[in-house]
Amino acid sequence: MHRITTTGRVNLGHLFWLRSLAIIGQLVTIACVQIFFGVHLPLPAMLLVIGLEAAFNAMTWLRVLRQRPESNLELFGQLWVDLGSLSALLFLSGGTTNPFVSLYLPSLAIAAAVLPWQYMVWLAAFAVACYAVLGSESVPLNLDNPANLFDYYRAGMYVNFMVSVGLIAWFVARMSGALRQRDAALGYAQQRLLRDERAVALGVQAATVAHEIGTPLSTIAMLAEELRDAARSDRNLAAYAADFDLLEQQMGLCKSALARLRIRASTEVMRETVDEWLESFAEQWRLRHPHVKFELIGTPPDGVVLDDTVAVSQILTILLDNAARASRDHVTLAARISAQTDFFEFEVCDAGPGIPPSLRSTLGSMPVDSTQGGHGVGLYLAFSAAARLHGSIELTDVSDILPRGTRALLRLPIAARESSGAATSGAASSNTEKQA
Repeated sequence: MHRITTTGRVNLGHLFWLRSLAIIGQLVTIACVQIFFGVHLPLPAMLLVIGLEAAFNAMTWLRVLRQRPESNLELFGQLWVDLGSLSALLFLSGGTTNPFVSLYLPSLAIAAAVLPWQYMVWLAAFAVACYAVLGSESVPLNLDNPANLFDYYRAGMYVNFMVSVGLIAWFVARMSGALRQRDAALGYAQQRLLRDERAVALGVQAATVAHEIGTPLSTIAMLAEELRDAARSDRNLAAYAADFDLLEQQMGLCKSALARLRIRASTEVMRETVDEWLESFAEQWRLRHPHVKFELIGTPPDGVVLDDTVAVSQILTILLDNAARASRDHVTLAARISAQTDFFEFEVCDAGPGIPPSLRSTLGSMPVDSTQGGHGVGLYLAFSAAARLHGSIELTDVSDILPRGTRALLRLPIAARESSGAATSGAASSNTEKQA
């Protein structure tokens, strides 16, 4: 098996267009020297070579349209054909005395840009062999005025130099650009792979912890229920009845979180409209933080569907938890369609001390100890989850004038948009299924 090139199709497309320009240039050159310089060339043989070259180029175009990567051997064959057709035309037009003989060099420069050195060595050896043959065997030029041969040769060398410079500069620059893009894409893929590996490792640890705390949670829930029952008959414990109720409520939230984790692992990705899902999510978060002053600003637009609302819930929970940790007196959540109409935005704001400048460049890229006592693991997972959903998270100050408070903007692509009637019908159908 030959190694497949990552930018092979781009290279083959470039070779097609370069060969097309070469064919046009060959025809124009033959016409000019025949008409204006009085050079008599073996036209039938040369036109036959150019015709075969054009037919091969048409086959190359069909190959480009297949949009499948090619091997290095195929690119090697393409360049071999170019060198062979050039050698045939030079043989019919003076051999090494033809000023266009140095067109071997652009072809070899292209080969060096797109092929491994082993193939390059073979092409270079083939070009040297052809040049050696042309030095001893070729069809001599037939000129009406041989005395002007040097002037013709100098003019041809000038044109050949300009063509060679243009070909090398254009093709090598394009290939260098393609290689830079590939390297940039590869670097981004490596960074994303590293981030995903960290996220997976943290996810495995989270699943392990969730499995381990199941039994302690059940024990705590049982003790809380016994204490609540005891409070009905014991006056000393009766004063704590409200606290026992709150404790049971919080235990219920913990159990529901574990249940969602199991459902998440065993079911497919869920799609829901934002207007139906966001209100229930906000109420659930209020139950988790009853002492935080939380406000859901505005009404989300109807019929906007997001991919994987479970993952979105996890991201928003992390952002809101961080906001509540920074400021219990002011936490807001707003939902709206972005200025880029294919995206939806969730904005979480708090009135805390803000993000220290030293943490801005590292938050979300790796776990970082924060000033509120956290370790940045949740925010790191939120950034990873947003990237997996093809979205992004931006952390800025709420106000540019007074750098206090943090604004977290979660931007996610919109999966679909439904009409109000369709959304209502879907909600009614869902409620009917739940009742059934």
